[in-house]
Amino acid sequence: MATRPPKPEAPRSAYHHGNLRDALIASAIELIEENGVDKLSVREAAKRAGVSPGAPFRHFATRTALLTAVAEQATRRLRTAVEHAVEAAAGQPPLGRFAAIGRAYLGWAHANPTHFRVISERALVDYASSPSLGADNEAIRQQMQDLLAEAFGTAMDAADRAHAQVAARALVYGLARMAVDGHFPEWSPGGAPAPLAMERTLDFFIGLLASRRRPSLSKK
Repeated sequence: MATRPPKPEAPRSAYHHGNLRDALIASAIELIEENGVDKLSVREAAKRAGVSPGAPFRHFATRTALLTAVAEQATRRLRTAVEHAVEAAAGQPPLGRFAAIGRAYLGWAHANPTHFRVISERALVDYASSPSLGADNEAIRQQMQDLLAEAFGTAMDAADRAHAQVAARALVYGLARMAVDGHFPEWSPGGAPAPLAMERTLDFFIGLLASRRRPSLSKK
C-alpha cells in the first residue's frame, strides 16, 4: 500500500465538542490509508485529531466501535449514491435502473477505496449491534429485488430472481475488490482503465440477464 508523509497534528482547538466524533472517523480513515487497518488504534486517531488520548473513549470504547462507525458512514453514503443513481435513471426500463445500482456501487467503491475496504471486511466491525448497517444494506437489496421483479414479472420465478440478485452483487463486489486490490492491469480486456473495464463487464452481465426475457429457440 502506498504511503504518504504523515499529516501534522491538528491543534487541540481544531475540533469543537459537537464534531469530535466525525473528526475521529476522518482521522481513522486517514490512518488506514497511510498505514493499513491493522495498525489503527483509537489512541492514534485521537492523536491525529489533536485531542487527548482519553477523549475518544466517550464516543468509541474500542477499535471495533471506531471501525463500525467508519462502516456506518460508508454504507450510508453508498446507499445515498445508489438512490441518486436510480432516481437519475427514472426514465429507463427496470434493467436500466438495476444496472444503475451496479454503476453507483462501482463508482462509489472506486472513489472511496478505504471505506470500501472497511465494509468488505465484516470481521472488523460489530455489524449485529449497528442500528444502521443492516437497514442501509437491506434498502439496497430491496431496490434490487423490486427492479428484478418489475423487469421479469412471471417470466422469471422468485428463486431465479434471487440467484440473479446474488450474481449481480457478487459481480459488482468482485469487480470493486479487483480494482481496489490492483488486479485490473492484468485482467482488463484490451488494457482498458479499471473504471471502463468494470462498466463494460457490468454491461455484459446485464445483457446476459436481459436475454432471459427472450423466448428460447427450443420452445418455438
